[in-house]
Amino acid sequence: MTVSPQQIKVRKVTHWQPTFTHRESGQDGLYTFQLILDNGADEHILGVTAEDADNLFDWLHASSDVYYDLERRVLMFGTRAVGD
Repeated sequence: MTVSPQQIKVRKVTHWQPTFTHRESGQDGLYTFQLILDNGADEHILGVTAEDADNLFDWLHASSDVYYDLERRVLMFGTRAVGD
């Protein structure tokens, strides 16, 4: 049985890049995170608030394993053994 790339629902985040885009005066800037999945097999852009950007940066920086569920659009940070 062959698995196509479209059938893969969860991919590992192998690289990430935060960005900030300045908007017109009086408007909040735009924070985004580009997620590179499985060394470039796929990518996803997350648009977040300033507060979420701060938290997401910390979580991505501190986690050795991060996964992204493409279907549900959920980031999962690390895996832990039961009881840890």
